[in-house]
Amino acid sequence: MVFKRYQIHWVNLDPVRGSELRKTRPAVIVSLDVLNQALETVVICPLTTQLHPDWRTRLGIKVRGRLSEIAADQIRAVSKSRLGRKIGSLSARDAAALRRLLGEMYGPE
Repeated sequence: MVFKRYQIHWVNLDPVRGSELRKTRPAVIVSLDVLNQALETVVICPLTTQLHPDWRTRLGIKVRGRLSEIAADQIRAVSKSRLGRKIGSLSARDAAALRRLLGEMYGPE
């Protein structure tokens, strides 16, 4: 299976530790395609339907008609073996918003 940046897949995040997001849930791939091809891991941001609109680390989107948030504060690398079926992709607008958010959170100060 080919994994591409901004695709949304089901991802099995268990086992987890502490307050990491758990269970099988949708997640968006944020790693570059060149890395997705070369490595056995991808970098993802999990999605949640527990909305926190005031949290600056979350990006609200709609997935299959359902309001969700991309949890950029829960970014992590996972084995490709944890990824399941593709359920969609981010729109160009949502992808640009996610790039800005990740840049604000993890870019140079």
